[in-house]
Amino acid sequence: MHPPSGPAWLVWLETSAAAVAMRQWTWLYPAVEIVHIVGFVTLVGAALMFDARLLGRSRPLAVSALERHLLPWARFSLLLVVPTGALMFTAHATEMATNPALRLKLVLLVAAFLNAGIFHRWPFRTVGDWDTEIRAPMAARVNGVLSIGLWVGVIACGRLIAYF
Repeated sequence: MHPPSGPAWLVWLETSAAAVAMRQWTWLYPAVEIVHIVGFVTLVGAALMFDARLLGRSRPLAVSALERHLLPWARFSLLLVVPTGALMFTAHATEMATNPALRLKLVLLVAAFLNAGIFHRWPFRTVGDWDTEIRAPMAARVNGVLSIGLWVGVIACGRLIAYF
């Protein structure tokens, strides 16, 4: 562990009680990381299942029903991913703030959420026209491909954080 240096807010964060506990308690960081991974598995798993449907898999399943089933799981997973990610960041805030893999992960996360927002704002509004058996419109399929790529990128960057 290096002595914290950098912007005052990062030093404050890294010297906070939560950050010190994350570094000093033997099993706290690994436990938080496991919860983070379980949350991401749930989030990305739900997204990939939905995206696969947009790309033509399981056409007899209604897209609207799949959305009603999977979206709550994805939202719930955010309750695991966000606080655990923040806790892991606090443990090494001054180092992590300049980590290119973490920065790219955050950019890809924002892009993934924007992609989801765009999907729900435009293509999904006409889901009644293509809910079952009919091929999803090109805009929905593009959103699905982008989603898969973005989430795979988020996972890859998450893993690469340790190497930078």
